[in-house]
Amino acid sequence: MKVGIVGAGMVGSAAGYALALRGGASHVVLVDRSAALAAAQAEDIAHAVPFAHPCRVEAGDYAALEGAGLVILAAGVAQKPGESRLSLLSRNAEVFAQVIEGVQKAAPDAMLLVASNPVDVMTEIALRASGLPAARVIGSGTILDTARFRSLIAGHLGIAPQSVHAYVLGEHGDSEVLAWASARAGSEPVARFAAQVGAALTDEVRARIDEGVRRAAYRIIEGKGATWYGIGAGLARIVQAVRDDQRAVLSVSIVTPGVEGVSDVALSLPRVVGRDGVVATLMPELAADEAAALKRSAELLKETASQLV
Repeated sequence: MKVGIVGAGMVGSAAGYALALRGGASHVVLVDRSAALAAAQAEDIAHAVPFAHPCRVEAGDYAALEGAGLVILAAGVAQKPGESRLSLLSRNAEVFAQVIEGVQKAAPDAMLLVASNPVDVMTEIALRASGLPAARVIGSGTILDTARFRSLIAGHLGIAPQSVHAYVLGEHGDSEVLAWASARAGSEPVARFAAQVGAALTDEVRARIDEGVRRAAYRIIEGKGATWYGIGAGLARIVQAVRDDQRAVLSVSIVTPGVEGVSDVALSLPRVVGRDGVVATLMPELAADEAAALKRSAELLKETASQLV
């Protein structure tokens, strides 16, 4: 599958690199307002291809996206000193309108995968601008937060992260919800598994894991300015689920008809992802406090998006 990436900065280039290493695409095209940056990133990634899977990697303009089955949107503007979040969102909405117009002229049938932050609101903006069905405008959502959650649970239990089935729901941001009630290790609820292996999930351990998930981006940004490797791999994982029609269950964001009484809001829930995009949405078992937190997260996102109408 041919995959376009609009925005050749750290996130876009990391996604392209991950796709090349994983064999997630046969052809990757990088587009950026800086043609020189896109060309440099494409050439650098192309030099990794001989060590990985066959993949054509190149830079181009919007016309080069013709035939793409999916386009990753990793473009956006940086926040100015003293600028409000809403003002930043408004400027990014304008950028997205222009980007999506360019993408759809070249690849009108392409699925859109949104990576730009704040990803949930930007996913709703992309849906409005594109006119595509909601199932085909997917935000990366909490796929990275979910990976962090599983990794930290696995580290405490002494098992592989791939053996942990747990999800982060709602906003990709401060109001996100760690769904402990439905978390499993192998076939067992995580608390029962923890008791069997002598690694009890005490309130202190849960709080440490919660902080580890919720504050991860802040720590990384403090240390190196931004995050890109984890989300790059997450984007590549979503692309592969689409390309191979895997029907994989992934925590991604789409505009959802109703969540905890909040209608038409973009947020993350476990979704079945395949060739046609999101083909089903699952609602995991939630404790009462988790359900209340998910409702608050949905209300926050709904309020923010409504201010951009």
